[in-house]
Amino acid sequence: MAEPIPAQKAPYPVDVEAGRTYWWCVCGRSRSQPFCDGSHKAFGLAPLEYTATATTKVWFCGCKATNKKPLCDGTHKTV
Repeated sequence: MAEPIPAQKAPYPVDVEAGRTYWWCVCGRSRSQPFCDGSHKAFGLAPLEYTATATTKVWFCGCKATNKKPLCDGTHKTV
């Protein structure tokens, strides 16, 4: 299994809709960041399901090193 790679060293701001499910790219290789496009299949990784609890803006992790997957926790400042 491959390790995730950083897609970027900053979070992705996304307006999410309450009740809607989003699939966060874990591998860092998706061309549809921060969401999965199926690129993980060759690397043994799988996307992470995120269901929005409110209609709001959230910050999806871009560095793939967050401890609050899939949301940014500021880890990108130290990687």
